[in-house]
Amino acid sequence: MEAAFIVTPNAATHIQKILETESQGSRFRISVQGGGCSGFQYNFLIDTQLTDDDKIFSQGAIEVVLDFISLGLVNGSHLDYVEDLTGAKFVIKNPNAASACGCGNSFSI
Repeated sequence: MEAAFIVTPNAATHIQKILETESQGSRFRISVQGGGCSGFQYNFLIDTQLTDDDKIFSQGAIEVVLDFISLGLVNGSHLDYVEDLTGAKFVIKNPNAASACGCGNSFSI
């Protein structure tokens, strides 16, 4: 089965704005690490390196990179960018998560 990760157009627009100030070849990387209040936490960073186990997901001109292990935990998810009264942030809608913390930055399976 092919790995799936959707980057919404709204998320892509905001990633593009961020990457405009970064060096050529920069990509938006998402990784999942142990920690946070629910067991796993999402990390967002700008990266210029690729490894053999990275998978690239494109939306228009932007590229979002996930490593093999992280992709296994977020397969089938959507990356979105939301703005509300509490602020603006990237949000991952993860169908694999059994629960998530209140801020949405960590989850459990």
